[in-house]
Amino acid sequence: MSAAARGRELGLRAMRALASSPTLDRLGARKAAERAIYRASKGGFQAVAGAGRTFAAARKLRSPARQPVAGKRSMFDLTPSAEQEMLVEAIGDFAGSAMRPAAGQADAELRTPPELLAQGVELGLFALAIPEELGGVMEERSAVTAALAYEALGRGDMGIALAILAPAAVATALSLWGDAEQQSRYLEPFAGEQPPAGALALLEDAPLFDPLAPTTRARRQGADWLLDGEKALVPRAAEGELFVVGAQTPSGSPGLFIIEGGSGGLSAQAQPAMGLRAAATARLRLEEVRVPASALLAEGDPAAYRECVQRARIAWCALSVGVAQAVRDYVIPYVKERVAFGEPIANRQAVAFAVADIAVELEGMRLATWRAASRADAGSEFAREAALARALCARHGMRIGAEGVQLLGGHGYVKEHPVERWYRDLRAAGLLEGALLV
Repeated sequence: MSAAARGRELGLRAMRALASSPTLDRLGARKAAERAIYRASKGGFQAVAGAGRTFAAARKLRSPARQPVAGKRSMFDLTPSAEQEMLVEAIGDFAGSAMRPAAGQADAELRTPPELLAQGVELGLFALAIPEELGGVMEERSAVTAALAYEALGRGDMGIALAILAPAAVATALSLWGDAEQQSRYLEPFAGEQPPAGALALLEDAPLFDPLAPTTRARRQGADWLLDGEKALVPRAAEGELFVVGAQTPSGSPGLFIIEGGSGGLSAQAQPAMGLRAAATARLRLEEVRVPASALLAEGDPAAYRECVQRARIAWCALSVGVAQAVRDYVIPYVKERVAFGEPIANRQAVAFAVADIAVELEGMRLATWRAASRADAGSEFAREAALARALCARHGMRIGAEGVQLLGGHGYVKEHPVERWYRDLRAAGLLEGALLV
């Protein structure tokens, strides 16, 4: 928490303490104090602090830069290539040596350390979806490669992984659906040493939220768009420099809009959640945010928005597979070493069956996720496969997290062991929309 934020919080606490004092009644100042507290509470939204970066086209593209898709294989084979194995190994080392030790403190402090964010940039994760001519590192666009990378990151910590990958979602959206002007202006910085902080904001605070029917609205005013609404659980929103926001358009279908941090009417309020706390999630409020007509991705094509939702769900599945793998890897040695009544608890049939169920459900989650990603790479319809993967990961991921806590007994409920955090994080796979993209 910044010094300014601490000052606001302390001031609000002081006013609340004053409001409970009987002295106010004797002085006749009760109503005035209550109005002051109300105004202070309403002031929770702060302008997004992303106005420092100026986006300008370094060079003009004649046509949009697109990575070629991997294409269909002659047979169904998800064996990782040598290049994918090297990438997963490098990310796995980072997840185990850097992310895992820092995860507990990051969860408690509601932020990811800047040095970890910088190391995530050095891994080249942002450049996976960027065409080579704009500084990318992959010859072909591959959702499977992204899913493997996200899975490896998930083994470290889901909250930190979300903080690292949030800007990559914006870069991926620009690569997939940006036109030449949009890519010239916004995409190339993501391949540099200091990529912009950004986020893909689709989720809203609503029961049974349907991402294909957002309440955030975009309306035309002259040559511009005006956006009004509020997005929920946006990672690193307070420091965002570039957002891709989903909003309903006058055509009756939702679209994706590019919004620069620091735009007038754009503000954020911290929104800590049950899990993913290291991602510094926040509400993103839009009050007549004005953007030019050119800010609309894919010219508002409804198919692009639907594809965005589906690819985001695959990404969440990949992260949840990584966390579920971490749970499995943690509980197996624990139940073998934990002794009760003179023998390891792994010798008891109920414990052994529970661990076996975790392994079976994990493989189902993984294969469903890889299948959906492979169909996306092949250019085939993958809406059904993405929905099946999401259903499996939401149901079994939550169960694997709960079983991890249960197998550790009392140890599973305390923060000395990471399974309680993994359980909280795994709830996100079936709830969140957007924020990630493969």
